[in-house]
Amino acid sequence: MSHATNPHDGEMTEPESSVIAADVEQQVQVAGGKGIALEPIQPSSSATNGDLNLTRTETPGPEYSVFSRGSRRWIIFMAAVASFVSPMTATIYYPALVPLSRDLNVSISLINLTVTSYMIFQAIIPSMYGDLGDTAGRRPALFLSFTIYLFANIGLALQRSYPALLVLRMIQACGNSGTIALGFAVVADLVTSSERGKYMGIIYCGINVGPTLAPVLGGIFSAYLGWPSIFWFSAILAVVWLIPFLLVVPETCRAVVGNGSIPPQRWNRTLFEIIKGRKEAPGQTIERPKLRFPNPIYTLKIIFNKEMSLILLYSSILYLDFVIVAATLGTLFQKTYGFSDLEVGLCYLPYGAGCCISSVGQGYILDWNYRRVAKKVGFKIDRRRGDNLLNFPLEKARLETVTPVIVLGVGTLVAYGWVLQAKASVAVPLVLQFIIGLCFPGSFSVMNTLIVDLHPKAPATASAANNMARCLLGAAGTAFIEPLFLKIGYGWAFTIFGALPALLSPLLLVIQKCGPRWRKEKHAAEEDGE
Repeated sequence: MSHATNPHDGEMTEPESSVIAADVEQQVQVAGGKGIALEPIQPSSSATNGDLNLTRTETPGPEYSVFSRGSRRWIIFMAAVASFVSPMTATIYYPALVPLSRDLNVSISLINLTVTSYMIFQAIIPSMYGDLGDTAGRRPALFLSFTIYLFANIGLALQRSYPALLVLRMIQACGNSGTIALGFAVVADLVTSSERGKYMGIIYCGINVGPTLAPVLGGIFSAYLGWPSIFWFSAILAVVWLIPFLLVVPETCRAVVGNGSIPPQRWNRTLFEIIKGRKEAPGQTIERPKLRFPNPIYTLKIIFNKEMSLILLYSSILYLDFVIVAATLGTLFQKTYGFSDLEVGLCYLPYGAGCCISSVGQGYILDWNYRRVAKKVGFKIDRRRGDNLLNFPLEKARLETVTPVIVLGVGTLVAYGWVLQAKASVAVPLVLQFIIGLCFPGSFSVMNTLIVDLHPKAPATASAANNMARCLLGAAGTAFIEPLFLKIGYGWAFTIFGALPALLSPLLLVIQKCGPRWRKEKHAAEEDGE
């Protein structure tokens, strides 16, 4: 991938490149050092505004990323496609459950166990990919992920026994489960906090397209080509993604390449870089983390951080409401309206459309609110080098946009349950699905953006922590929802799940009020420990 050629697209001028040579080690060591500066720290003076003591950048320094705007968009597009794979793989499998049960001569309960085991591994394994991606780099982690995924799909297409199916589904989850956390980390590598919302929305759009299209594709493949074709399709998709990735998608991890001006290790370069013969730039060095076996303990440490624990709890509740609608849509519409598998797959389209629109739209709203809050408190945004967010009301800038959307989503979710119980015209729940899709995915994408903002040194590990918390809660919720339907009916079941984010909404106020203080305390404690 070529670097910027236009000054407005992020290219370094000659004076700037000399500054980078002197300052890059201090400014881009985002994994090995201590501290909680949320963007590269600039030489600055302080301008007091109330009690915020906001930092203003005055001295020139290295830009946040030397990749051109076009290069950044291409890399983030590839990350979005990678993020599409994990949720797509989970739901494309559903239409094959009955055919697999019949062909392997086992019960549906045993086939459902392959779904449960997949979700468990999908929750746990990203913690290892996150740590690997934050130390070795995004490229090695993504290459390992897709390679495992490719061979698991080939095995699944060829297997004809239940034990092989169960084991290979676990391996398949081990392969694709890290792509979402790594996708968010790529955005953090390339884009400053002031513009991060819309790009995070693109990643979430890829995530939400998967569950939308996959049931339709799975139904078509299973009905016309047989269930093995589902796994052959997944294997082909992995190959189609891997080829351009290996050729031209460069390393972006800031612990490895800084702002992109430092070449990665020779083994971590694209074929284009190898053929071109990219050389080490004189005077530019970085203290890279030592390579080690991925350690999920780092993810657990993030989960139990004071501020993160509250953010993860609320984000997981939002994800729970999102996933129970997706997980129960098929069975509810079959029971209520007598739809076929293909018709049920088509019913996912309004839900998915709402999810995609909200993910992209909420990203632009996030960036707008960031600018609005910055202007309100007198904070000068530095889009070129990134902002020092230690004294910026980051939690307020992110979470202010969530509350009205959650109110609408909760009301719609409750109405959705009662409409299904009343067996209203199918158009009514489909419209309500679209509105639910507009509300919940965009809301927990905001939470994930905040999580990445708070952990610039380890964005993949932080995203993996979010993935672990929400997937485990989602797995528990989907296991619990069917008995709840039988016990109290659709209306009351969705009312209970809708009440959860409403009852826990004071957590958002606590995070906004106490989050900045907790960040400063953590920063002070880390500085004392140096």
